Amino acid sequence: MTPRSYQGPPSFAKSLFMGEVHPGPVFPYPALPDGEQERVDALVEAGRDFLAENYDAREAEAQGRIDDRIFRGLGEIGLLGLYLPEEYGGQELSQTAYCQVFEHFTAFDPTLAVVMGVHQSIGTKPIALYGTDAQKERFLPDLAAGRRLAGFALTEPNAGSDAYHIESRAAAQADGSYVLNGEKRYIGNGSKDVLVTFARDEEGDHVALIVEKGMEGFEVGEAYDTLGLRANDLRHLTFHDVRVPRDNVLGDPGDGFKIAVETLNSGRLSLGTGSVGAVKVLRDMAVEHVLSRHQFGHPLADFELVEAKIAWMEMMHYGYRAMAYLIAGLVDAGMPDYAVETAMIKVAGTELLWYAANRAFQLAGGKAYVRDEPYEKILRDIRVFPIFEGANDVMRIFVALSGLEPLGDELRELADLGPGEPLQALGTLADYVGDRVSRELVPSGFPWVDPDFEGEADEVAQQVAQLRHTSESLLRAHGEDIKERQHQLKRLAEAATDIFAQIATLARISTTLREGAGEDHQHASRLAHVFCRRAAARVSRGFDLVDKNDDGQIHAIARSVYEAHQA
Repeated sequence: MTPRSYQGPPSFAKSLFMGEVHPGPVFPYPALPDGEQERVDALVEAGRDFLAENYDAREAEAQGRIDDRIFRGLGEIGLLGLYLPEEYGGQELSQTAYCQVFEHFTAFDPTLAVVMGVHQSIGTKPIALYGTDAQKERFLPDLAAGRRLAGFALTEPNAGSDAYHIESRAAAQADGSYVLNGEKRYIGNGSKDVLVTFARDEEGDHVALIVEKGMEGFEVGEAYDTLGLRANDLRHLTFHDVRVPRDNVLGDPGDGFKIAVETLNSGRLSLGTGSVGAVKVLRDMAVEHVLSRHQFGHPLADFELVEAKIAWMEMMHYGYRAMAYLIAGLVDAGMPDYAVETAMIKVAGTELLWYAANRAFQLAGGKAYVRDEPYEKILRDIRVFPIFEGANDVMRIFVALSGLEPLGDELRELADLGPGEPLQALGTLADYVGDRVSRELVPSGFPWVDPDFEGEADEVAQQVAQLRHTSESLLRAHGEDIKERQHQLKRLAEAATDIFAQIATLARISTTLREGAGEDHQHASRLAHVFCRRAAARVSRGFDLVDKNDDGQIHAIARSVYEAHQA
């Protein structure tokens, strides 16, 4: 199959806030190009064989590190340069294929997946995207081969989620180099070889610098003693007049924040997809246990509350995997703005994994609490997933505000039309009213959906229209102050995410049923029906709470607690 080119709005998810659905980009559901699935399968099999013989996750945790020979071995197989061009020793995989590989390694060992992900998704990525030809030739072959490892140094003691306001300073020198001062914390692969590091120059502009191990004045602290991911090389870094040569400056002066944001957008996609993939492993662990464990004369699998947990994992995995790989397919097709979509799957995927792990833990009972069982390590390892690469509540606010931005621009255009512009106002208002009427009278944007899912399609089309109307109402009520209405922003973000997930699920199941792809059609249809119904119910509840809620009381309770504590 030849990859299709993207033809749709700059961001599919943002268009939902405008009350628009563009079916072209999502149907048929995206698939890998011819031959790439075989390459993915071969890489995964080779990696599993190598790790089965050479890697012990518990031993790595006990030692607090992963031996460098593991990375060299993975590099020789081709697993450390998955998306890099072949000329630099990479595999040149699509985003979809890259995410498929990471599904398997997140399931194999979250710590190993995190280290590999930091190296590729956010460490090597900015050099591949923004490096000069000379920088690519100097760094990428060693990074692809595992001879060197990369990291991404952005977070600081006073700048975590608010990464724009980093305090590290880089003073420009006459020869084009920079002198770097500052500190970073919680930096994965922090003691390794190549660290893309972010600072601000004398003008306050952000710059990206490639700091290399051993540079004079560059100090690496002891590894953090963490709850989980204990073999992850997480470090505090300090820079004392570190001279970074001109050849190690990434992009142009002022590009630093753009480089950081685009890199993180890509990293969130693989983190979210890998999290969704790991749910399948938890489901399999739970199924094996409940089928073999007997209580009250029956296997646990026979009890309805057990069935509910197993079915929930299966159903949510189906819907969120549909969303994850729709996003990956849109990125591969060339959708220019995917920041909202990757934030959505990062939040949805990491929280799905956490709740699935808790269900699997509960089903396993007392044995899950024992250290030599896998459950407790999984819980410890994945608890940070909703925190790093953008804390999930911050990502929710980002999704909502980014989605509201184009709608706000449209409404601002209407508000700015004064009495001296009657003809322009007449045309603009006519267009606005016409668009609104068309959304109300022709709600269905899913002519491609399988007939068995027309009810779900009609429901989600109505929800898209309601997302627009609710967003517009909130903007009119609060204006610029909407930034402070975080309860409402969270409701919008979660509604938009569930709407997007339903669209992805409908595209996946409709393509499956139309093409006769190799899924169990009855089982897949059942999963899609239940996922869409439950997601639609969540959306409906969220919209109901926009107008009728207890946000004021929650605010008052919190403030009373704060005042009592400070008294």
